[in-house]
Amino acid sequence: MDHLSLIKRPIEAEFETFRSLFQQSLTNTDGLLAEVLNHIRQRMGKGMRPILMMLVAKNYSEVTQVTQHSAIGLELLHTASLVHDDVVDESGERRGQPSVNATYNNKVSVLVGDYILSTALLHVSYTGDQRIVENLAELGRTLASGEILQLSNIRNQDISEDVYYQVIKQKTAALFEACAAIGALSAGASDEEVRLAGQFGQNIGIIFQIRDDIFDYFDSKDIGKPTGNDMTEGKLTLPIIYALNKSPYESMMNLARKVKAGTINRDEIAVLVEFTKQQGGIEYAEQAMLDYRAKAQMYVASIQKAEIREALNAYLDYVMQRNY
Repeated sequence: MDHLSLIKRPIEAEFETFRSLFQQSLTNTDGLLAEVLNHIRQRMGKGMRPILMMLVAKNYSEVTQVTQHSAIGLELLHTASLVHDDVVDESGERRGQPSVNATYNNKVSVLVGDYILSTALLHVSYTGDQRIVENLAELGRTLASGEILQLSNIRNQDISEDVYYQVIKQKTAALFEACAAIGALSAGASDEEVRLAGQFGQNIGIIFQIRDDIFDYFDSKDIGKPTGNDMTEGKLTLPIIYALNKSPYESMMNLARKVKAGTINRDEIAVLVEFTKQQGGIEYAEQAMLDYRAKAQMYVASIQKAEIREALNAYLDYVMQRNY
């Protein structure tokens, strides 16, 4: 059985319900809005975040309507943030398909993102749980502050692992952390159980982002973004940060400054990518993933329900080994 089948096995019926409700939440009959929402629905991913929320909820109790509306709200918030991020990053693609802003324009993207965000708030209000509403609202603030931190970091000449982790903890990791914590909340878990679930989710999110960053150093038509795309956007990720700090050659540091200044070209990016590989940057990032996996597995080992423990171990394997 493949990883995804193992992951979904304890929540197959609940996940199908989620997919149906999520599709409905992105459905409208009004002209252009309907067209753009349909464009977004076509790009729906595998649902790794709602799956995590449901697995955590089922560990403590059951997947309830509160869990479902929480999952829809969080996934809609994530979707809205991606639509807005593509405007900020001037991205032409999302998951290998034309982005909303490339297909339509920035005005449409911002307004549709706002519509999706409002729909997220509507669904989370259906939970009737003040703590879940607060968690989702705080997540929205964290994601926005993470984007701003990332933008300000582009102007920062320091090349720091600490700042790198600050950014991903406020972006990708915050999403997974909220999924796990809200999943536990929706199932009536104790404060300590919610805290531990949230920490587990954060560790998964860090692994997920490091894996994503490693993709940028290799060519693959499956990934949906070209090699060095992060650098063209002014971002220095963990592999190159390690390589530069290990061997701060002035020529490479100058290229890194060009990345931050937005003046780097494709040939220069290729030089940085090769330098990163020669200095062991990829292996360093892979070891960092293993370290965070060990932390995440401490939580999984404490789970009493065998089917949930098996599913979450498969989840960790998938996040570590995925190739897109």
